[in-house]
Amino acid sequence: METVAVLDFETTGLSPDLGDRATEIAIILVRDSEVIDRFESLMNAGRHIPPYVSGLTGITNEMIAAAPPAAKVMTEAARFVGRKPVVAHNAAFDRRFWEAELDNVSRRSLNTFACTMLISRRIYPNFPDHKLQTLVRKLGLPRARRAHRAMADAEMTSHLWTKIRKDIANNYGLPNVDHQLLVNLQEVVRAHVPRFLRDRCAQ
Repeated sequence: METVAVLDFETTGLSPDLGDRATEIAIILVRDSEVIDRFESLMNAGRHIPPYVSGLTGITNEMIAAAPPAAKVMTEAARFVGRKPVVAHNAAFDRRFWEAELDNVSRRSLNTFACTMLISRRIYPNFPDHKLQTLVRKLGLPRARRAHRAMADAEMTSHLWTKIRKDIANNYGLPNVDHQLLVNLQEVVRAHVPRFLRDRCAQ
């Protein structure tokens, strides 16, 4: 059975290219549909958190001042994930920070990312939008008490990942909906998704 690492960051802003840094990371290891381990930590990267970001996440500069250094947290996170495939919602965002924070500790990412936002756009095309909270609500998945904290969002993403895999398996008769299949699917034009999955079923 395949184990994936469901990842979520909270950050000081939108882009490490503009100097933004991570403030919190959460990782959930999921094997098939079972959670087998978790990693979670605030981190101090020496960057001020703007008031509007603190208002969104609840993470304050005082909390970060007492947190372990980002280098220590990312070294531990890299060991925890290893080379496992990664899952994230809006993975382009989390991947940028994962790679940038690893680069700060002289590590290189060897992980392949699947994006539940891109995949859900193809599997649930009639939903009003594909924000994590919307998908959780529309699909009847467990909801976190507070969004925009890393572990809460990682938990919801892990439930979404499991639901996507089950729906594809049930709707297309695919016995093995693995990470690589969904990485390939997220690049498929929406109109071609049914044919793509039927073709995989016939193989």
